Amino acid sequence: MATVPHLDFERDIVDLQTQIDQLLGLADRKGIDVSQELDVLRGKLQTLKEDTYRNLTPMEQVQVARHPSRPYALDYVQRVFTDWMELHGDRAYRDDEAIVGGWARLGDQTVMLIGQQKGRDMKENLRRNFGMPHPEGYRKALRLMRQAEKFGRPVITLIDTPGAYPGIGSEERGIAEAIAFNLREMARLRVPLVSVVIGEGMSGGALGLGVTDRIIMMEHSIYSVISPEGCAAILWRSAEHREKAATALRLTSKDLLSLGVCDRVIPEPVGGAHSDWDETARTVKTALVEIIAELSALSHEDLLTQRWAKYDSMGAWKESDGSTGS
Repeated sequence: MATVPHLDFERDIVDLQTQIDQLLGLADRKGIDVSQELDVLRGKLQTLKEDTYRNLTPMEQVQVARHPSRPYALDYVQRVFTDWMELHGDRAYRDDEAIVGGWARLGDQTVMLIGQQKGRDMKENLRRNFGMPHPEGYRKALRLMRQAEKFGRPVITLIDTPGAYPGIGSEERGIAEAIAFNLREMARLRVPLVSVVIGEGMSGGALGLGVTDRIIMMEHSIYSVISPEGCAAILWRSAEHREKAATALRLTSKDLLSLGVCDRVIPEPVGGAHSDWDETARTVKTALVEIIAELSALSHEDLLTQRWAKYDSMGAWKESDGSTGS
């Protein structure tokens, strides 16, 4: 894995890590024992990381969720699953590489795995469209979900997108219709559905893969109807108010768990998922194995009944009696 860039709030952590690296370099050059000093500095570093990541503001959580070194969908494929066989195309227009999908094995269980994939560099980001799917991406995802239903296999989706692509071509080919169709069809698929928000889950672009029996969020992931910058631009006419917007949106895993939108939060290593991909993957695998086993024990009727009840219970509304006021 490449050198991990640091975020602004991590400056003190980076400075302390630099002291440790310099002390190690001095010990190598001079051949001296600095183990006691290292133990003290490493203890301070661990404490500093724990305090920093325990007290992140909502906007700092957004920064962590967007961290360029955070593991993406295909990184989880390599570490959590085996026997990955990618499938391509929506059988109508083209293959959208912002969404990847195919058969895989989770332990001894065969699953259909679908994820939103970003790029690590400009070339790959152009190929993946910065993780922003076109309508054919959602149609490919639904095709694979129906294939999973045909064979009675669970579906796992990995959500990580700044939103569906809003370009002219995407609109011409029906991006809103493709997402809406996915919402309806996912609500009635007769197999277990689990989604994991691994980074940023923004707007309908995330929801197009998110109508599932269990919504799991990584500790430092975010899930919201709009980005803090977009919200600030609409409400305050300036993206400078993004911190205020991030707080008002209640987009963190802790907030969404308390609201009943998220069903489970997967803890991340101290320093975020980008600090230890392997440990993060082990935790995700453990959670998925447990949840898939729990859902697989339900009958199709119970699965659908619980899924509909889950979404019926979200939010609050008032039904009109059909009369119009004066």
